[in-house]
Amino acid sequence: MINSKLLVTTLLVGTVLIGGCSVGSSESEHETMNHSNMAGMDHSNMSQEEMMNMENGHASHTNPLPLNDSTGENELPLPPLLQPNNGVVDIIAQQGKTEIFEGVETETYGYNGSFLGPVITVNEGETVTFRTNNKLSEPTTFHWHGVEIPGEGDGGPHHILKPGATEEVKFTVKQGASTLWFHPHPEGATAEQVYKGLAGLIYVEDDNSKNLAIPNEYGKNDFPLVFQDRQFTEDKQFDYQAVLNEDGTIGDTLLVNGTLNPKLTVGKEKVRLRLLNGSNARNYIFKLNTGDKFQQIATDGGFLNKPTIMSEISLTPGERAEIIVDFSKYEAKSNIALVNEEDTILLPFQLDEHRTNSIKIPESLNDYGITEEEKMLPVTKKLELFGMGTMVSINDKQFDMNRIDFTQKQGETEIWEIYNKPDMMGGMTHPFHIHGTQFKIVSIDGKEPPANLQGWKDTVSVEPDQTIKLAVKFNNKGIYMFHCHVLEHEENGMMGQVEVK
Repeated sequence: MINSKLLVTTLLVGTVLIGGCSVGSSESEHETMNHSNMAGMDHSNMSQEEMMNMENGHASHTNPLPLNDSTGENELPLPPLLQPNNGVVDIIAQQGKTEIFEGVETETYGYNGSFLGPVITVNEGETVTFRTNNKLSEPTTFHWHGVEIPGEGDGGPHHILKPGATEEVKFTVKQGASTLWFHPHPEGATAEQVYKGLAGLIYVEDDNSKNLAIPNEYGKNDFPLVFQDRQFTEDKQFDYQAVLNEDGTIGDTLLVNGTLNPKLTVGKEKVRLRLLNGSNARNYIFKLNTGDKFQQIATDGGFLNKPTIMSEISLTPGERAEIIVDFSKYEAKSNIALVNEEDTILLPFQLDEHRTNSIKIPESLNDYGITEEEKMLPVTKKLELFGMGTMVSINDKQFDMNRIDFTQKQGETEIWEIYNKPDMMGGMTHPFHIHGTQFKIVSIDGKEPPANLQGWKDTVSVEPDQTIKLAVKFNNKGIYMFHCHVLEHEENGMMGQVEVK
């Protein structure tokens, strides 16, 4: 029923889309795009039934399926750490079976295991080889989300790895400490492969991160948390095609690190939580059920300059954040949990009063900044995100692997202006991601970004009718994707290509 409504919706949208500016070649990239007439769609001739269908299309995201509360019956497992062996990291995409529900084996995908993947740990300045092997029965790619890597190794849709094939990607790590991730990116199959379990983490460490007085003991006071929502069939299997929502597939069952009904045992101490929104489409607002504040210390691509006090944090698909929660002030029997905006229990915490630390989070973490020169640069690339369902577009065009949408010179900073054009129902949030780089948010609707976004980013939430300016520099050559990280929107064509020369 959902799919039929969405089909009607997307057909209706297709009849009323207003064209934006087309994506230009290098000669037309500097032309000005006028947003003044882009506030909405002309729907004066639409019937009431058609308008209701449009509204239903967005309803699954404005009022998404509610998630289950975690009962806290399963201790949260942690991904294994995977370090280079003589400079080589072996990563295998494979099929398997995983006991997500007690006594039931669910057919899943995973990296180096049956479900999800390891945490790959590398150091700035280290030369590493990612040796990838596809043991799936279908083609895949290995995309290194947030990694500054040459284009031929980025793992976009050009870099298909057929079943049984092996490929090596060698590069030198030239970025600072950060929590990154990796997932597949084959054209037409990204959303389903991620949904089945292909996702893993990458930790980059540097001299600064190793010397900072912050929690850094993996599995003791430093925890990766991968949040994903899923739907299961009656026999507890994944059936992506049955639940596919062309406007972004939303589930009613929360998995954290692939675990149903998790809890996390922590000490009465300061604890570092590395949050990844690994969902296909669901947005999360994370907060503590006690109402207490916490400190955010990092964005997608690195540390903030100083800890930022937050009462909640919002992450769209693909975004990451690192936060510090001080559990030392709670009693051992306290009822503490990470919840969402609807107070759904995402992850309850159990306190171990025998585990303590006296870490004092430093006031200075990084030297990130936007230069005056960057602030004065003119906008040279304008992108208009628009549409819903199968009719999404960037600058009125859908993805074509044979078309280069933009060009940019290696090592040169340009200002990209991203505008989310609303539709007649107000539009949707689009998490905008650029491959192969970390960018700076210069402004949001002409204003300085909030403190917790003043750090390196590779994915940014763009609200309807919002304009965001980004300072973008590529340190490597190659062809890179830029796209909405609602995976179904990406699949439906909300993606383009920039060639760095």
